[in-house]
Amino acid sequence: MGIAAKRGDGGQTNLPGGVRVSKSDLRVECYGAIDELISQLGFARSICEDREIHDLAKQIQRELFKAGSAIGTPPESSEKAPEITSEMVEALDGKVRQIEATPGLLNDWSLPGELPSAAAFDVARTACRRAERLAVRLHETAGLEPRILAYLNRLSDLLWLMGRLLELKAGVNAALRLKDQPGNRWSRAW
Repeated sequence: MGIAAKRGDGGQTNLPGGVRVSKSDLRVECYGAIDELISQLGFARSICEDREIHDLAKQIQRELFKAGSAIGTPPESSEKAPEITSEMVEALDGKVRQIEATPGLLNDWSLPGELPSAAAFDVARTACRRAERLAVRLHETAGLEPRILAYLNRLSDLLWLMGRLLELKAGVNAALRLKDQPGNRWSRAW
């Protein structure tokens, strides 16, 4: 069988366990957003010259395939959904703490675009936030393992930090505010 099975020509697709749904189904939209995030991370990784960040992005991509499958498996499926474990969330927490502790790391909002690889991780972060919003809607309407929500929330934080770390290592200042601009750190209204 080739890639073009033509079974989706009428606007439906199969979920794991043979459950057939519309391609506009929220579950399909949500795992589709995860698929986009995986590709965005692939692009970011492809232009990232920092080996540590590159390898971390690749590891995250592999985990996101698991998350996408967990999201795509409905409760009525005959197949068991892969588990997003608390250890996976804790590992992201550890990376967040590690990068946050880096001396000189930007501690305010950033202006994406000063460094191509960092900007690519910023684009991935926005894709992650969209996937998270869809996962929250799916959780509220059809039920979803809560650790998926925690994983995506933590991942978006980590992706932002990965971009800032790349900028720091490259000596790039991507601070949103000018030095003479008043306001509290992380202020949304300034």
